[in-house]
Amino acid sequence: MNNKKDRYFSEKLLDWNKKTNRRSMPWKGEKDPYKIWMSEIILQQTRVEQGLAYYNRYIKKYPTIKKLAAAPETAIFKLWEGLGYYSRCKNLVETARFIATQLNGEFPGTYEAILELKGIGPYTAAAIASFAYNLPHAVVDGNVMRVLARYFGIGTPIDSTAGKKYFTELAQKLLVKNEAAHYNQAIMDFGATVCKPQQPLCTSCVLQKECSAFRKNKIDKYPVKENKLVKKERWLYYIVSEYKGTYFVKKREQKDIWQNLHEFILLEMDKATEVEKLLETDAFNKMIGKNYKILGISKTYKQQLTHQTIHGCFIHISLGKMIRPEGYELIDKLKMSQLAFPRFITTYFADEKERL
Repeated sequence: MNNKKDRYFSEKLLDWNKKTNRRSMPWKGEKDPYKIWMSEIILQQTRVEQGLAYYNRYIKKYPTIKKLAAAPETAIFKLWEGLGYYSRCKNLVETARFIATQLNGEFPGTYEAILELKGIGPYTAAAIASFAYNLPHAVVDGNVMRVLARYFGIGTPIDSTAGKKYFTELAQKLLVKNEAAHYNQAIMDFGATVCKPQQPLCTSCVLQKECSAFRKNKIDKYPVKENKLVKKERWLYYIVSEYKGTYFVKKREQKDIWQNLHEFILLEMDKATEVEKLLETDAFNKMIGKNYKILGISKTYKQQLTHQTIHGCFIHISLGKMIRPEGYELIDKLKMSQLAFPRFITTYFADEKERL
């Protein structure tokens, strides 16, 4: 590292981490690659405040990778319930079982081998490699790219192919290789607590003197993004079909939201639909028929996901005779309580706990 601005950046970050950084998390300073991996997977697309409780529950119940690998998949998913992005949990299970059976329970010790594991990308591999083994691999996530973009005044979009390559190379160049773990922790925490997306703490920032965005009064211009997120809206109407104390439920197998979670009989509409009209549709009559009694109609629920907004409600009915909806099975309340459902449905459970 030859550039004065580069050296200033790395030295100030390490000094800040040593003297000022007070961000406390249970996995900080952790050297067990299993626990680091668990924390990183949970924190993908999840706020620390939300992920912390999940991390503690998982580590308490499954303190080793072998215990996680031996656990029933339904129990692992149930513990994940409410955290979202359930493909992470599916990959967690598959990777734990691969390590337990193929690697004798030993977590890989090189960046390249870690990167080959399912569900682990360059950022997570770098985090595990540096924190567990102090290997010289720089972490590059949204926090890191924001800090670099502002400090160096980089206008290349962070979500472009060229941008990702450029920021990755720059991060690796700035890495203090003999202190990889401390440096990576420093830049991650700095982006989360000082160089925040909104209302960054510029007046007390240790990098202020050399920060291009601050000096040019362009903090809100960085980082640059190429693509705007296009969100779609969906309307899901769940028919909570009760027959002699049991309910029709199935697992979502398709590659869509909530894969591997469970749901009631679903009718998805292309727009908001009045329940009275829904009950008259061919889809409803083909699946449910006419022999039913309405026990309750819920309020309209809404859940905001990254790429889509989910709207819908629940129509609780009592069936007068057995029906055979394809793919669904009848289960009782006890079994239902052991299955993992998406938050959209567990919120309904909480509201209807006296009736279901």
